[in-house]
Amino acid sequence: MQNKAFLEQPFFTTGPGWWRRFWTRSNERVGYLFILPSLLHLIAFLLIPLLFSLYLSFTDWRGTNFYNAPFIGLSNYEFMLGDRRWWNAMGNSAYFTALSVPLGMIISLGIALVMNQKLRGVYFFRTLFFMPVISSWVAVSVIWITLLDPQAGMVNYFLKSIGLPTVNWLGDPASAMPSLVMITIWKGAGFNMVIWLAGLQAIPQELYEAAAIDGANARQSFFRLTLPLLTPTTFFMAITGVISSFQVFSSVYVITGGGPRGATDVAVHRIYLRAFESFDMGYASALAWVLFFVIFVFTLLQVWYMRRREEQALF
Repeated sequence: MQNKAFLEQPFFTTGPGWWRRFWTRSNERVGYLFILPSLLHLIAFLLIPLLFSLYLSFTDWRGTNFYNAPFIGLSNYEFMLGDRRWWNAMGNSAYFTALSVPLGMIISLGIALVMNQKLRGVYFFRTLFFMPVISSWVAVSVIWITLLDPQAGMVNYFLKSIGLPTVNWLGDPASAMPSLVMITIWKGAGFNMVIWLAGLQAIPQELYEAAAIDGANARQSFFRLTLPLLTPTTFFMAITGVISSFQVFSSVYVITGGGPRGATDVAVHRIYLRAFESFDMGYASALAWVLFFVIFVFTLLQVWYMRRREEQALF
């Protein structure tokens, strides 16, 4: 049996040692050639700009001749500590994240639970929910600006028709950020629904049948079976949600422009203003690296919390 298995193996795995070494090394060279275009692309458009922005954060480059940009060390980071507008933007980003991530996960999970049923036309409704995801942020923003207009918007018209007071959705500092959160959740619900659906459909149906035999109702099956088995999906959704929420820009730039009175001025929008309106590239680079560090720390905390929960579950 061993001789038969030996004869069935390819020659390059059973031949002389020099042939095996030649084959392996030639395959390695071919593999490196295949990944070379992607590697060059990453180096040219990711690694070099990343390192260049890190260097810029220690300079006072204001969009003129780069070669004359003075090296100022940590001065940009020291100035950031007293920059009230930056800390207001970071606070707004944290507020946006605290609202959009949990609400978006809950709403999209509810949609996924409905779309996971055997309903007539379910594929049509899945497509309908996914349509906003592939729509342009600019087009979506223009539509919502029209809908939320305090004078002629359909939302206030509906509120007025049922006897409720109208709201200046995008012009009031108290309602501007919740309005952006609502628009963001609406646009991203379809994508999140697809992720939840993948997690739900990976759960074996036999587990639900066993739970029903043991007398579990729908509520008990959801909280004691579905949610625990969706933990990896929940973890993925939480991490990607926090990262994307701290990087929100398009909706703020098009809909509110950071207003009213700085209520929606988030971190990436503040970096954009410093870089492309004030042309303070050095300081904007420093802010970008601080934002990267904050997102990195939040991601590490989430990973640590997830691993701790897994260890506690084992014991």
